[in-house]
Amino acid sequence: MHELAVTRVINAEPAHVWHVMTDRLAEWWCPKPWTTEIVRLDRRAGGVSNIVMHGPDGEEHQTPGLILAWSEGHHFAFTDAIAPGLIPAEPFMIGIWAIEAVGNKTRYTAVARHWTEDAMQQHLEMGFHNGWSAVAEQLQTLCEA
Repeated sequence: MHELAVTRVINAEPAHVWHVMTDRLAEWWCPKPWTTEIVRLDRRAGGVSNIVMHGPDGEEHQTPGLILAWSEGHHFAFTDAIAPGLIPAEPFMIGIWAIEAVGNKTRYTAVARHWTEDAMQQHLEMGFHNGWSAVAEQLQTLCEA
């Protein structure tokens, strides 16, 4: 499997972390100064997702996709391989965001699984570790405030 991951322990109860992860997703989803617009997010397996990331210089990155899994309070997963309307798209990855209790804290894990080694290398070159670590830190800050 061509997998990249970021893990972090957050000093907050899992229920609170889940609330921030899902109800305040636009506040942490992409590294600042970029912003996130949640166009649609059907919180269920098979649901449509459409998230737009806006850059500081007017860039716009559309990420339509399909929710593969939604386990309330535990994890969710998206893919860009299927666009809304069940339209096949050029696959890049499956993203999985999960939490689990660690005492009275929460372990947050974000995983990107790629179809090919080349796609994973491309994601690394795009700055996977810096970007996904930055959003994990943003999430942690929101949860611990």
